[in-house]
Amino acid sequence: MTETTKTHVILLACGSFNPITKGHIQMFERARDYLHKTGRFIVIGGIVSPVHDSYGKTGLVSSRHRLTMCQLAVQSSDWIRVDPWECYQDTWQTTCSVLEHHRDLMKRVTGCILSNVNTPSITPVIGQPQNESSQTIYQNNNNNVSNKPTAAKILGKVGESLSRICCVRPPMERFTFVDENANLGTVMRYEEIELRILLLCGSDLLESFCIPGLWNEADMEVIVGEFGIVVVPRDGADPDRIMNHSSILRKYKNNILVVKDDSNHPMSVVSSTKSRLALQHGDGHVVDYLCQPVIDYILKSQLYINASG
Repeated sequence: MTETTKTHVILLACGSFNPITKGHIQMFERARDYLHKTGRFIVIGGIVSPVHDSYGKTGLVSSRHRLTMCQLAVQSSDWIRVDPWECYQDTWQTTCSVLEHHRDLMKRVTGCILSNVNTPSITPVIGQPQNESSQTIYQNNNNNVSNKPTAAKILGKVGESLSRICCVRPPMERFTFVDENANLGTVMRYEEIELRILLLCGSDLLESFCIPGLWNEADMEVIVGEFGIVVVPRDGADPDRIMNHSSILRKYKNNILVVKDDSNHPMSVVSSTKSRLALQHGDGHVVDYLCQPVIDYILKSQLYINASG
């Protein structure tokens, strides 16, 4: 498959991140590597979305601290971003709502950059808000053909601008890049790109879908049926066995991608609980769970040290 025929993916991870661990970042990296190896996907961004303070989990520190720790954890990444939207809402948001928010935001953002195949041949200039007057970009002029943007170049512009707003994308849309410099009023269309948001999670979250009454079934239908999930197995869990315990997971099994690799990373390092316990007990193994900038911030802010959660 060529790069433009592959599905372009944003990985979205929701959770407490209390605190964010090395394992959380490894989940992103493992998922991206696996999706690339399938030959069907290109991961173009990752989003870490910490939960709202009103989630009510025991020992949950302020979102102000959790957002800062997340930002410190991804500061060296060129593709993973932290999104504060959940934390800034008036109350707790469902995972379904978070996915829909990023889908809707991406649609608004790409209105300035991408043109759907059915739109008229007049579209806003790249980066220009849609509510401002825009020039007709299909003009009879003598622009040099060699200067015309390619799909890859435009995708690069998309990535640059979106990196500042957490690299969001819609769940699954097919767009066609449009040549700004097309001559003689003709529409020069480049490759059609499929864009999706996939929920990234561990097998423990997948297993929670099987607990009666824990998830709203309508939300599950949207999460798995409309978006899709990438699952990183944890602690020897068997995702296939888990999926067999839920009619909705079985129904949308093709939308659930299970990461299969030769990684020796112990997924126990994903555990924020073990990280907090190590901090409380002064256990030097905390360096196995947390990156140094996060440890430094925790110590400076005196987080978790005397916590009971």
